[in-house]
Amino acid sequence: MNEDATVLQVQGLCFSHPQQTVFTDWAARVGPGATLVQGGESSGKTTLLRLLSGALAPARGQLVLNGSALAEAPQAYRRQVFWMDPRSDAIDPLTVRDWLQSLPAQHPAWDAQALAGHVQGFGLEAHLHKGIYMLSTGSKRKVLMAAALASGAPLTLFDEPVAGLDHGSVRYLCQAIAAASATQSGRAIVVAHYEPLAGVPWRAVIALPELGGPG
Repeated sequence: MNEDATVLQVQGLCFSHPQQTVFTDWAARVGPGATLVQGGESSGKTTLLRLLSGALAPARGQLVLNGSALAEAPQAYRRQVFWMDPRSDAIDPLTVRDWLQSLPAQHPAWDAQALAGHVQGFGLEAHLHKGIYMLSTGSKRKVLMAAALASGAPLTLFDEPVAGLDHGSVRYLCQAIAAASATQSGRAIVVAHYEPLAGVPWRAVIALPELGGPG
């Protein structure tokens, strides 16, 4: 891994909720491997991931992903990102299988063999025919994470990934992130969580202060 490589560059990022400033001239460089965005419940972790994904527009600032600036080439930027908000109900009407089958068209580096391994690793075989609305919180997160890992997206974003997961699935997730970090050069995996996940070789830790407002 090239320790000097930059996958994502953020400069001068500014964003506020109606009654709370979240980021003021915030900057970061995210390289290949696993990066932890660490903070408590009201530190802005989810807001930051939404900004990095392009799902939320900053008030000011520049985000450049592998040479594509979000403001100037939004489609080229977003094609390189995997982000699914686990709290969203947008895909709930679909079956797990149908949603997964729709993703290769969106992600050029999609790895069907890897997906099969992650489906097995997370124990999702029995859920493939189900509507996503039928899944428990933990099972839905496992589906989203299996897809994220298989996507091969240069910028892959995980928000509080272990919420609702059993211990075996947490272990598998940590092993899968570690393996992807070690073998998929040029891929940045950004995980928002309140503490490091055991066994993941973190390239960097971005610590966010408490805000006392919406996260």
